Amino acid sequence: MQFKFSALADAMKPSEIRELLKYVSVPGLISFGGGMPHPSSFPVNDINTITSDLLLEKGRQLLQYGSTQGYEDLRVQLVKLVKETENISTDKDHFVLTAGSQEALYSVSKIMTTPGEEVLCEAPTYIGTISAFRANGTVMRGIPMDENGILTEKLEEKIKTMKAAGKLPKFIYLIPTFQNPSGISLSLDRRKHVLELASRYQIPIVEDNPYGELRYSGNKLPSLKSLDKEDLVIYMSTFSKILSPGLRVGFTCAPDAVVNKMNLLKQATNLATNTLAEAIAAEYLKRDLMRKNMPAVVKMYREKRDTMIDALETNFGSDANWSHPDGGMFLWLALNDKINTTDMLKRAIEKKVAYVSGSAFYPNNPTFNTMRLNFTYSDNDQIVDGISRLAKVAKEEISLIAP
Repeated sequence: MQFKFSALADAMKPSEIRELLKYVSVPGLISFGGGMPHPSSFPVNDINTITSDLLLEKGRQLLQYGSTQGYEDLRVQLVKLVKETENISTDKDHFVLTAGSQEALYSVSKIMTTPGEEVLCEAPTYIGTISAFRANGTVMRGIPMDENGILTEKLEEKIKTMKAAGKLPKFIYLIPTFQNPSGISLSLDRRKHVLELASRYQIPIVEDNPYGELRYSGNKLPSLKSLDKEDLVIYMSTFSKILSPGLRVGFTCAPDAVVNKMNLLKQATNLATNTLAEAIAAEYLKRDLMRKNMPAVVKMYREKRDTMIDALETNFGSDANWSHPDGGMFLWLALNDKINTTDMLKRAIEKKVAYVSGSAFYPNNPTFNTMRLNFTYSDNDQIVDGISRLAKVAKEEISLIAP
């Protein structure tokens, strides 16, 4: 039988990152493609102890259907967490727990936009957000960035143009801290400018903060949510980078109206997310294990970031430009503008090194000479070897293009 799918389903495209996973099993391949934490960062023994204790103490409760809004003990712990880490003052009823941030991204675009309506974002932006929003028919319009984040003057110009046309954006989506894919953080002045624009035009902001605890240098900047005095910001984060991505626990902190709509959508989709995983995350926070474990993770990732930057300087020198993030998981590499990194990827994989081409991170008007490099997953010696391989591929590529 030939199935006829909806227009939204037909518009879906495979993620380049997911497509790269089929190469993970290739012997000797060094992949900078996925956004994966290093496996040694997972607190396996702590999770084992917590899980055993929870199943012995209240296993029958935790293995039953859970609350749609999420496990209450975890929401109580999240009140303390966001106050301590981001100076966000809230209460447990303003949290919705999700299957990682990805469900939250899909949910927010689903409840906030009608297919065809527009939102504004950084360009480039997280590829998973593009997939989630596109699945709902949400149209993303990218605003350029520089080393201080989204160009808020360009953002203001776009908002004014849209207002003049009679259709303001439904919201502004930002990853202000250690942005994926660039690694760049939005400056304090621009954070304030974004909030001023949101207030003036009454446009909500969706603040995505998966990497806030992965700071290796520089001074902490306040989250948009902590600066927000008008309930303009929908804040989301995840345990994927501070505990384990396999548990699939994320959370959204939002005003009542948004929480209520997200709950209704969850009732229609998954009823509730993984109660046992949420309970594990709650105990992890309650036992103060995050505070104990994160310093070693940050130290390890700082060394990996520095190793990759050193390898880029050694192998590329002035032949490329790259970001110098104070935290997170990614570097953004720009090659000679004659190189198309999407075309080059096949030859890179043949040399057993992988990345995600930069064009995948643009909802519109992509650049083709860029790529995202993950530095957290590979071991240090693999980073050095992989960057060396990548430089050789790039030099071969330019020799094929230029006479």
